[in-house]
Amino acid sequence: MDGEAGQVTVFTGDGKGKTTSALGESLQFWGEGKKVLVLQFIKGQTVYGEYLAAEKMAPGFTIKKLGLGFVRFATEETIKKHIEAAREAMKVARDSIASGEYQLVILDEILYCIKFGLIQESEVIDLIKVKARGTNLFLTGRDAPPGVKDCADRVIEAINVKHPIAQGIKAQKGIEF
Repeated sequence: MDGEAGQVTVFTGDGKGKTTSALGESLQFWGEGKKVLVLQFIKGQTVYGEYLAAEKMAPGFTIKKLGLGFVRFATEETIKKHIEAAREAMKVARDSIASGEYQLVILDEILYCIKFGLIQESEVIDLIKVKARGTNLFLTGRDAPPGVKDCADRVIEAINVKHPIAQGIKAQKGIEF
């Protein structure tokens, strides 16, 4: 695929920094005067540093929280709500990607939605197919399935070599969140 058509990039792997890498590249887009939209599929109402930055970068840089929080803590009662939130997020993503309004759309943590059974791999592949020409699409999260990787122009894997959390050091504001 040529760059003019817009490319698909997958940020995956077991290491930290997938969202941070996607956001770092999004700064290049925004700095060039291009519109960026970040749709967060899992992250709930916690305020992370990227939200504070996005407020200062508006209107060309927008983050929308569409999830209910981390799914791994979901109970049988709440998993249905997570599935419903993921379905709604997919509708917003489809409309945003197909609109041509944004030069970059980041689907943050969408790969976790597949991993936790909130959406299907085939739905994400169908989503990639509706991408408007000129729109770049980033997908983040662990365990990218082979079919999603096959649809991508780039696949970047974060590998966990060493991290302070493994030594019992708490996550640091401004670094991990």
